[in-house]
Amino acid sequence: MGKYISFKIFPILCFSLTEWLLLFFPLPADYPPNLMETINNQTWVNEFFLLGLSSDWGTQVLLFVLFLSMYLLTVLGNFLIILLIRLDTHLHTPMYFFLTNLSLVDVSYATSIVPQLLTHFLKEQKTIPYVSCAAQLFFSLAMGGTEFVLLAVMSYDRYVAVCDPLRYSAIMHGGLCARLMAASWVGGSLNSALHTVFTFQLPMCTNNVIDHIACEILALVRLACVDTSSNEVAITVSSIVLLMTPFCLVLLSYIQIITTILKIQSTEGRKKAFHTCASHLTVVALCYGMAIFIYIQPHSSPNILQEKMITLFYALLTPMLNPMIYSLRNKEVKGAWQKLLRQFSDLKSKLASS
Repeated sequence: MGKYISFKIFPILCFSLTEWLLLFFPLPADYPPNLMETINNQTWVNEFFLLGLSSDWGTQVLLFVLFLSMYLLTVLGNFLIILLIRLDTHLHTPMYFFLTNLSLVDVSYATSIVPQLLTHFLKEQKTIPYVSCAAQLFFSLAMGGTEFVLLAVMSYDRYVAVCDPLRYSAIMHGGLCARLMAASWVGGSLNSALHTVFTFQLPMCTNNVIDHIACEILALVRLACVDTSSNEVAITVSSIVLLMTPFCLVLLSYIQIITTILKIQSTEGRKKAFHTCASHLTVVALCYGMAIFIYIQPHSSPNILQEKMITLFYALLTPMLNPMIYSLRNKEVKGAWQKLLRQFSDLKSKLASS
């Protein structure tokens, strides 16, 4: 991976990204002066209450154990994928360079939401400071937008590999891979920064109770006591740019890929070509489907429980499943695991005999 840009791995500890941000950049000692602050005859809240999933203590303890287990599996699975790709030189290819970044995005997205959710399961007052809420919204939107663009980049990589294999190395060179990756991260972060600023400029009046598990953009916009039509338009435009456009590019890529695969004469050749795309196609189906359903129509009457379930899906289930999908359905990854385990076993035997 030396010829590609390397991204530092975010530390995954027991705190969310929002709490670490406040740790290094603390608020002034006199902030906030009150729970509600009036500026220019508009009331601005300094703290939010999250209703979460349940108020029953037994249910919350059960969910805490379940979600903690899923989160630990997510962190472990994704970092094992990153470690494996770094250690095995056979996996130092554009496809696995993008997969490394996908794993990093998944862990970061989960970490922006799940630790805060787990903490609230054990607290009676499920509060989150204003700045922490803004930081959580920024990180979750940034990671989500980055992932959508990244999946489109990965589909282009598969398109070149299947449709133009002889020129694959020349097209997908290190410089292009680095630029595509940087565009994914920068695009997701800029979109998130704009939405975070626009959302937290809205006066919430006395509405500081969020019927959600996290500071999610649609839930926050609903709290505003002013007209939010411009915010809803911005969400729709953003959904088209960072969600529908990459999704259409993915569809176009796979139309070309499937057309090329069907032209292959041998059954074994078709199976091999399709197998190189199967894992990515599965992840694409998981990631784009629900996001399109929930974000492309912000004007529609909201189903609160549905929004909570979709947030959980992206924060817990998808990041946990992605390493399994790429491990179980990918011969190269399985071969690398077997090679690494053999090396570890040989090292263990040598240490035992010495």
